[in-house]
Amino acid sequence: MSVSLAGLSTNLSTLFSALGGSGGNATSASSLISIAQGNVTAATSGASSENPIVALQVAQRNQTQDIKAESLQPAVQRQIAAFTKAVNSATSVKQLLANPTVLNVLLTANGLGSEAGFTALAQKALMSNPSDPNSLANQLSGTNSQWLSTAKTYQFATKGLAIIQQPSAISTITNGYAEVLWRQSLDAQTPGLSNALYLIQNAKNFTSAVQILGDSVMRSVVTTALGIPKQIAYQPLSAQEQAITNGLNVSDLQKPQFVQTFADRYLAVVQSTAQSSASSSNNLAALAVKAQGLVA
Repeated sequence: MSVSLAGLSTNLSTLFSALGGSGGNATSASSLISIAQGNVTAATSGASSENPIVALQVAQRNQTQDIKAESLQPAVQRQIAAFTKAVNSATSVKQLLANPTVLNVLLTANGLGSEAGFTALAQKALMSNPSDPNSLANQLSGTNSQWLSTAKTYQFATKGLAIIQQPSAISTITNGYAEVLWRQSLDAQTPGLSNALYLIQNAKNFTSAVQILGDSVMRSVVTTALGIPKQIAYQPLSAQEQAITNGLNVSDLQKPQFVQTFADRYLAVVQSTAQSSASSSNNLAALAVKAQGLVA
């Protein structure tokens, strides 16, 4: 496999400077460039040695065929078939959303897969009226905007099963389900790759720091790439917005080239952080062994 890396190191260096230099970031510009050039060796087997930026390029190039292959996996086909049958035979929204398979496929396809185990919450949120500012979907949107987005898409509160039973809706959901599973499988070899692909595909939909903070994946990608600590979540919303806008011109998310480079930066930080953590663990283990020897 041959993938050109020409210009990647220059892009990362430029982007690093544009986003405020190394201040507040755990990873230096030189280490990011080193990763881009493929000069990183994993500290332990727990840190992937695969070049994350090359992995992203390969995933983008093979995306269509790989998603199709994922959808043809026996386990995935069984889930899709069960989902489709349940949707077509449903007589009420409540009945439909009480089906664990339906809820898993629907929520996974809409970026809410981690919430599939909370059946009662999902039912109430998706069946609430998104036009009502006091609805549960609106209340939950402060921490995860996908609840409101999903409620708006299917309009269960006002249109019942009319939208979700359309063949086009079923196709969109099942294709989305297969795509999410494919993206998640990539993380096993290249941590963060799923999030990077999400960024590239959805960045244009984000026009404010508030929107970024309300989307769990975008929040993770942006704060990680900018070196903003997770503890920022305990700060007032205005402080969180300021932390993002200090390091990112949100309007740049409308520029495909910037988004691609920002995804590269995110992956580089993820891999460098993982390797630093693995190295620290190795050092601690070595010290423990040495200490045991001294005691003995």
